[in-house]
Amino acid sequence: MPKKPTSRYVCSNCGAVSSTWAGRCAQCGEWNSLQEEVDLIVGASNLANAKTLKAERVDKLVSRDLPRLQSGIREIDDVFGGGIVAGSVNLIAGQPGIGKSTLLLQLAYAVAAHTPVLYVSGEESAHQVGLRAERLGTMRQELELATTNSADDTAATIAQGQYKLVIVDSIQTMTCAAVASAAGTVSQITNSTQLLTLAAKQSNTAVILVGHVTKEGSIAGPKVLEHVVDVVLQLEGDRYGGFKILRAVKNRFGSTNEAGIFEMVEEGLRPVENPSAALLAERQITDGSVVLATIEGTRPLLVEVQALVNKTSYGYPKRAASGIDLNRLNLLVAMLERRTKLNLSDQDIYVNIVGGMRITEPAADLAICMAIASAAKGLQLKKNAAVFGEVGLSGEVRHVPQIEKRVAEAKKLGFETAIGPQQKTGKKITFLHGVSNIRDALNTFLES
Repeated sequence: MPKKPTSRYVCSNCGAVSSTWAGRCAQCGEWNSLQEEVDLIVGASNLANAKTLKAERVDKLVSRDLPRLQSGIREIDDVFGGGIVAGSVNLIAGQPGIGKSTLLLQLAYAVAAHTPVLYVSGEESAHQVGLRAERLGTMRQELELATTNSADDTAATIAQGQYKLVIVDSIQTMTCAAVASAAGTVSQITNSTQLLTLAAKQSNTAVILVGHVTKEGSIAGPKVLEHVVDVVLQLEGDRYGGFKILRAVKNRFGSTNEAGIFEMVEEGLRPVENPSAALLAERQITDGSVVLATIEGTRPLLVEVQALVNKTSYGYPKRAASGIDLNRLNLLVAMLERRTKLNLSDQDIYVNIVGGMRITEPAADLAICMAIASAAKGLQLKKNAAVFGEVGLSGEVRHVPQIEKRVAEAKKLGFETAIGPQQKTGKKITFLHGVSNIRDALNTFLES
């Protein structure tokens, strides 16, 4: 007699497994995160009823007649790796209100001009989606809309092969009839995604899923959700203003180095043709202001780094950072105190990346250090220069990749020179002034 399926409880935050439900996870301490999952019984009977796989040669399986779906929006197509692959399952995630639904409605409108598209909404009514489409100017007769929370019905529609692109907003609202738990639980997200993936692969229909994020910024739901899909995209930025960045976290069909930059306007998300010029348009040349030449994906970008240094009113100095990691800022401040003559132990230090940008690459170190030193001493850069370079704990300025792109972007926007690491190999760039350590950089390029 076959055994009955048993239940287990999985934490949606850390993935810990428990045999009984509890209000708080014993591993990570998160409240109300344990979700029920049904354990399926797998035994010898499964092997007895299985069939032998039919294998074919790989060179005969490539379909040359399935081109990528082009949206016509260059920023989106580049992030996907040149367009959306037929039969692929793509996941886009971001903070609430960042613009995921807006961006996908614009994408659906653009693709619907030349291929059948279905937009499935599980969060909003048809009337609400229609109002947003009217506001964005994306009312197109070819674009079809359906509202449902059933993953089974959505998968059956995808399996028919009538549509070339199906957008599901969102996967957390989808429910599988075979699973008894509520929408958004680990079991529902896992089974709904697998069902939609199976239908997409069988019918060569491209599917885009909208995913929620946790308060820490990671994609909500089980980690298997990111493993099952082919492409994972993250929409980042400040929901109240500034630029929005669409970047690929995972891409089986292209590079994860691409990034699309958008700005929110009344007509929706609009690609930014020259983000460097837009970010520097309102810059005032003063102490504590340094222009950083960074790389966003494969695109060079010039952003302003602002620093403010003020004597602390309390016994413990404050360090605050917007757009960079606070731990990295503390590390650089400690290095400046040890390797230069700057005394920052009794100074409050505030660092801001203008435009709501988030900089994570180490090449921002030199610009941050020079901005802090400039603000602490009340000095400005001698020349109108763009700055980049990684700084080690010994104060040395280290090599960073794609120097040519950074220099070319600085030239294009009219800067006099670029300050960065010394060139040891390759063709010498005359526009770049190399520095070996942070003391040389401060002594050479700061003036009152």
